[in-house]
Amino acid sequence: MKLKKILAGTMAVCMLIAMSACSNSPASVPSSSSEDSGSNATSSTESSNKVVLSPDKPVTLTAWITTQETAPAPDNKITKLIKDELGVTIEYQIVTPDNVDQAIGVMIAGGDYPDLVGTTDLKLRLLEAGALRKLDDYLATGNYPKLSEYVEPYVKRMSYIGTAVEKGLYIFPNYNRFFGEIQGGTHWGTGFWIQKRVLVDAGYPDLSNMTLEKYFGLIENFMAKNPKTEGQPTIGFEVLAATGHEWGLTNPPQFLAGYPNNGGVIVDDKNVATIFADKQIAKDYFQVLNKEYAKGVIDSESFTQTFDQYLAKLATGRVLGMHDQRWDFGTANDALVAAGKPELTWVACMPTYEGVQPWYMDRDVMNINQGFGVSVTCKQPEVALAFLDTMLTDKWQKIISWGIEGEDYMVDKDGKFYRTQQQRDNYNNVTWRASNRLMALRDVLPKHNGSFDDGNAFSPDDQPREFFDSLLKYDQDFLKSYNKQTWRQFMNQPKDNPAYYPCWNIALSDEVNQINQQLTDANVQYLPKIIMGSTDSFEKNWTEYVDAIHKVNVKAYEDAINAGIQERVKNWQ
Repeated sequence: MKLKKILAGTMAVCMLIAMSACSNSPASVPSSSSEDSGSNATSSTESSNKVVLSPDKPVTLTAWITTQETAPAPDNKITKLIKDELGVTIEYQIVTPDNVDQAIGVMIAGGDYPDLVGTTDLKLRLLEAGALRKLDDYLATGNYPKLSEYVEPYVKRMSYIGTAVEKGLYIFPNYNRFFGEIQGGTHWGTGFWIQKRVLVDAGYPDLSNMTLEKYFGLIENFMAKNPKTEGQPTIGFEVLAATGHEWGLTNPPQFLAGYPNNGGVIVDDKNVATIFADKQIAKDYFQVLNKEYAKGVIDSESFTQTFDQYLAKLATGRVLGMHDQRWDFGTANDALVAAGKPELTWVACMPTYEGVQPWYMDRDVMNINQGFGVSVTCKQPEVALAFLDTMLTDKWQKIISWGIEGEDYMVDKDGKFYRTQQQRDNYNNVTWRASNRLMALRDVLPKHNGSFDDGNAFSPDDQPREFFDSLLKYDQDFLKSYNKQTWRQFMNQPKDNPAYYPCWNIALSDEVNQINQQLTDANVQYLPKIIMGSTDSFEKNWTEYVDAIHKVNVKAYEDAINAGIQERVKNWQ
């Protein structure tokens, strides 16, 4: 998953004549395309009968996208390039994750969907409601070579295996389908994040063998010296508990205990999953939070604010720490960088319980069930797929990620991409990106993560030389002080992911999803009281929480997760 933006319920609309309707099953549609040029065709048909994407045959595709990115500005140059070269105009409807539940319900009730549905819904509500087309037969025509290449090695992983609709491929994963060498400088995953200025003030302390006590000790000491940040009260620690992001509240115990991110369960070496919410590893964590709240370190608004308010608070630069995933608060980080305040951004720490080795960073996991699908009401499914196929060509992948050669990046004598300082400054400007990048579209498109055949990384952040050179001097000096070159080097070396991994994207039945929701409801109802209650009432409040969990059919939930684990072990090996 990805950098996000505040809600924009806007539609970037440039209406063009829609192409005539196609049938609901794969059809022979007059068209042509080249394998990897990504360029528009000059004639409307070829013997292959592939869809043409040409300015001579303009077409409009509607796209519903779940993202925190905003729709592009009306003058966006990539929008214009796609229209000029391919004849395609995209009408965007952007929905942020904390507003997605209502939006999904409205769409399903109406039964009318945009052409392209960019979903991140792990409950698979749109898929299981029959909103998406099964794509296997379309790919079998051979008309979409790039999509076929994207899917073929991992089709079993990408395919739906439930019972609500026919088994098969419905969604193209939007992240972490890797090609070539995996490169990167940013840790996009989980951590206990701490502001860089806190570490500078503490004299660049050793971050290995980190514990919760050391982590909060650093924050407490800095708060005592700096009670205000730019005239506002300094916040020691934010607890992320907003709707759709409750994992920010509940996930930490598994990491503290040395487990990787399996959502609401931990899995033993025999591949057996159990919940940990009622276990000692969770109790110990929340008792620490209870004590920190009593000291005034934890923000009292943590449990009532929306996700947008959480991001806005981070963007003020007065939050010293939080547990989150880097992709999730990217907009706040970007805003601070754009404002020239890198000291107010964060680096990840990996606190663990005594004697435990950290497993915060895993091998990047493919976002199965998250990405673009084609709706059943799309009247031009072949055109929609041809667009996605074309966007997977090297030409368009580089445009979507790097921009326009000579304008947004340069190429050295060895063919390696790099950027001038002005080009980096441009990209760090959120307003500039709205007119020169397609951030919302990129977020949900299938991507050529890893490396291109020419050796360049998919994105500037992943290009080793460009990553370090693009950093502000403050960050370069910060890294040098820790004898590191990238932010990933603050993390553990990832182990091989277990064969089933991860559990958080195992598809569950409606009944089991309801149980999962009951567990989430118990977390949201009781954990704030546990954290904000008096230290004397902790044991009583904890017992009430555990009793509430035990009233839920936990065994049915665990049985479903374990069945999913065994299904994956059987089919994914």
